[in-house]
Amino acid sequence: MTGSEVSPSFRLVYVPGVMPDKWVRVWNERLPDVPLTLTQVPAQAAQGLLLGGDADAGLVRLPVDRTVLSAIPLYTEQTVVVVPKDHLVTAADAVSLEDLADDIVLHPLDSVLTWESLPGRPALERPATTADAIELVAAGIGVLVVPLSLARLHHRKDLTHRPLEGAPGSSVALSWPEAATTDRVEDFIGIVRGRTVNSTRGRTRQPAPAKKPAPTARQQPAGRGRRGGTGGTAKNPRRGKPRRRS
Repeated sequence: MTGSEVSPSFRLVYVPGVMPDKWVRVWNERLPDVPLTLTQVPAQAAQGLLLGGDADAGLVRLPVDRTVLSAIPLYTEQTVVVVPKDHLVTAADAVSLEDLADDIVLHPLDSVLTWESLPGRPALERPATTADAIELVAAGIGVLVVPLSLARLHHRKDLTHRPLEGAPGSSVALSWPEAATTDRVEDFIGIVRGRTVNSTRGRTRQPAPAKKPAPTARQQPAGRGRRGGTGGTAKNPRRGKPRRRS
C-alpha cells in the first residue's frame, strides 16, 4: 500500500507490558470514522506480523530489522528482579548483579532482554514463557529478571521486585514496514509524538478559515476614501462645492 492510499481501518499490534490506551483514546477522538483494531501479540511474533501485512504498525520491543522496518524509539524501561517476598534482596532498595551470584536466574525462551552474560547460576532448563518463569519464582526455584512492565503484568501477592543495577534495558518503539508508510501510519506517528490536530505534519489538519476579501474602492462607503460625487473626504466632510456669497 502506498502513502497516498487510505485504509478504512488501522490495525495496531502491541507486545505484553506495553499500554497503548492513551494513544488509542486520542485516535478515537481525532478519527472517529476510522476503526482502530488493537491486538496483543508475543514480542517475538510482532515483526513477522508487520512484514506479513497482518498489521499496519506495532508497539514493539527493540531491536527490529531496520533494513525492512522503520522504528521510532519511545522509551527504555527499567529492569527489575522478581523474587519471593522473603528473599534477602528485599531488604535493599536496589540490587546489583553481584547480589544474585548465588541465585538461579531463570531465562525464559521469550525473554526480551539481551544479555552478554547472564548473572547468577543457570537453571537446568529454560522456561518456555515469562509466565512459566513467574510460577517457578513463586515455587522458590529461582529469580527472574524482566522489564518493570512485565513484573507488573505478572504481579502476584507472594512476589515482589527490586530495580536491578547494571542490567540491560528493554526499549519500546513504534514500528511499521518501511515500504508501507501510509497516511494512517502518519496519523498514528503524529499522535505518538504528541502533535496537535492542526500540526503541519499531521494528516488530520483542519482547514484554515477563509479570509474575507479586502473591500474594493467601489465597495467603500460613499464619502470615505476616494471622493464621492457630492461629498468631500472623510477627513473634512465640510469640503465640497464652494458656497455662493449672498
